[in-house]
Amino acid sequence: MSTLTLGRTRAARRDPDRYKQGAARWVVLVLVAFTAALVLVPFAVMLMNAFKSPADYSGNGPLSWPESFQLDGLRTYWQQVRFEGKLLNSIVISGAVAVLGVVLSLLNAYALGIGRVRGRLWIVAAFLLANMIPQEALVYPLYAMAKATGLYNSRLSVIIIFTVIQSAFGTYLLASVLGTFPKALLEAAALDGAGRWTTLWRVVVPTVRPTLSVLLIFFFIWTWNEFFIPLVMLVDNSTQTVPLALASLQGDRLMDATTTNAGALISLLPTVVFFLIFQRTLTRGVTVGAVK
Repeated sequence: MSTLTLGRTRAARRDPDRYKQGAARWVVLVLVAFTAALVLVPFAVMLMNAFKSPADYSGNGPLSWPESFQLDGLRTYWQQVRFEGKLLNSIVISGAVAVLGVVLSLLNAYALGIGRVRGRLWIVAAFLLANMIPQEALVYPLYAMAKATGLYNSRLSVIIIFTVIQSAFGTYLLASVLGTFPKALLEAAALDGAGRWTTLWRVVVPTVRPTLSVLLIFFFIWTWNEFFIPLVMLVDNSTQTVPLALASLQGDRLMDATTTNAGALISLLPTVVFFLIFQRTLTRGVTVGAVK
């Protein structure tokens, strides 16, 4: 049998496998598209109801198309909760926590992963356990400390609390990454006369920058969505965040559905914009981490 004939025979044998793989990919694609459509259904309902009038919502229900697009719900929500102040508070708190949490995580992980502190495994395990503690178990001690230090009902108290909470996860993650850091780079930096701080900022940080970027994005979004601790620590209207603004619309026996949907839409937009801006950074960081 000639080489050409043998090659054709092998290709014919592989064709059924390729056909099966192609069919499987289409099935997976259809399932992913269907799942994405299901995820988007609540957002579509929220979008429709945000532009309805209360009479339209009461008469036609939440699943009907708006008879006319109304902006009364958006205006009522913006004015009623003073949304610009809540938005500024959320940006300041989330941004500060993201930056400070990443810096604190980096310093802790540098000492644990590269500095090889004694009892490193036990310390990393302690950080892992700290991530599992529910916020309900922390809220009373945090409340008592904030009262004792005069930080209660201030943005600084929430920034300090969530910086520590987020850095516990960041330390656990970065300590694992830096534990496998190439020793050749550290030895080369030492031969060039670099100290610990120079090695950290000139060698370690550029290498793990994608991971730091992912942590920064996650810390910002996680802090933005926090509700329970800010609800306890921030009681004044001038210090509250966006999630608390939504909660203020819920009455004991009455809820304005159109205003609530409009508020949910406005509150969702900043996080969507933030994610779209840093989407490439997040994708690049996850990809680089996977390749490493």
